[in-house]
Amino acid sequence: MNMRGLLVAAPRSGSGKTTIALGLMRALRRRGFAVQPFKCGPDYIDPAWHKAAAGRDSLNLDSWAMRPALLRGLVGAAGPGADLAIVEGVMGLFDGVATAGQAGRGASADIAALTGWPVLLVLDVAGQTETAAAVALGCARYRTDVGVAGVILNRVASERHLALVAPPIEALGIPVFGAVFRDDRLALPERHLGLVQAVERDDLDVHLDRIADTVSARLDLEKIIAAARPGVITSDDADAASLPPPGQKVALARDAAFSFMYPHLIRAWRKAGAEIVPFSPLADEAPDHDADSVWLPGGYPELHAGKLASAARFNSGTLAAAERGAKIHGECGGFMMLGQGLVDADGTRHAMLGLLGLETSFARRKLHLGYRRAILKSDSVLGATGATLHGHEFHYATTLACPDEALADCFDATGAAVAESGARRGNVTGTFFHVIDRG
Repeated sequence: MNMRGLLVAAPRSGSGKTTIALGLMRALRRRGFAVQPFKCGPDYIDPAWHKAAAGRDSLNLDSWAMRPALLRGLVGAAGPGADLAIVEGVMGLFDGVATAGQAGRGASADIAALTGWPVLLVLDVAGQTETAAAVALGCARYRTDVGVAGVILNRVASERHLALVAPPIEALGIPVFGAVFRDDRLALPERHLGLVQAVERDDLDVHLDRIADTVSARLDLEKIIAAARPGVITSDDADAASLPPPGQKVALARDAAFSFMYPHLIRAWRKAGAEIVPFSPLADEAPDHDADSVWLPGGYPELHAGKLASAARFNSGTLAAAERGAKIHGECGGFMMLGQGLVDADGTRHAMLGLLGLETSFARRKLHLGYRRAILKSDSVLGATGATLHGHEFHYATTLACPDEALADCFDATGAAVAESGARRGNVTGTFFHVIDRG
């Protein structure tokens, strides 16, 4: 039988869909369900929260950055052993890029249509009553290939408020599966790139259980489970590989400073036969001395710049790897770590590895956000000259200098050229964009 699933979405960002999704994942897991989490879009922080809640790796599903074959492969391969898929949407249900009505825009609705899983619509009803019914009706009818299974009301002020909101929605034939009342204790802490990382929460399980307790008490889980439907994707796809491994033995930085790594890439590398050897720069660990490649993902080096600069074993070990010819690549925060220096928010400059000429500053913050299509200018761990990659850029660093050879020509989702071009110096490369799939 195809894996049954539901997609948790909302009319807009900030409606509480992450909290509701986490609560459902944990509550259903506590009931004995094997819950397979997914995240729409390119976010790399929410999936770590999903994994903590559900106990299984959460995989990104992105209809702009991923080929349909990869999307089908990720869903199909995740199905065995799972009872129920819970997908967390991104932004508003129909929000994406490029032309309205065009397929593959990165919208949550695209994933609902592709998988055949119905939508659980989270409505933040703070400050409104019957208007919520009009919003629910609009979402239910906007696309004929997307079905709304029912509504979850969030940030309800009181029982009286609930009595004014729920009946008009149900009168339209749209089920209301319950209501979560306003409660600041359920809030998820945020910083400049989104949620605070799950790994940084000492009370992570306590907080997830608190959310799950509320969801279990306030929502009709039996009706929600019954609303899940089998998907239309039945098996793995032979063309699911997204990016070849950067080496046979890959030293992968993994800690609070370098955590933004897409699980589907690691799975693809392992499937291709690569050995992944994690190490922690923050714990002053050097990359494995036998690794033929070193990968520094994105993260928050700006929050740990002093500690990273003084991590002698990490620094000397990475420099030694470069000298012996290992291929070294950094994405976003990892790219900054490969540079000459990083100026933190207080204006203090910290020496980085110096393998590239990049100088970055957080004292002069500038938002860089959006999808990227990159065409490689030379052979690298990312692919051959002329290869096209799809990825995503999201950071607040200002580039003060980047004198090295450009690695790629980059364009945004509309096709407009962007300044991000990455850098290369011999066997060392870096990009601000996080690669998601080949074009």
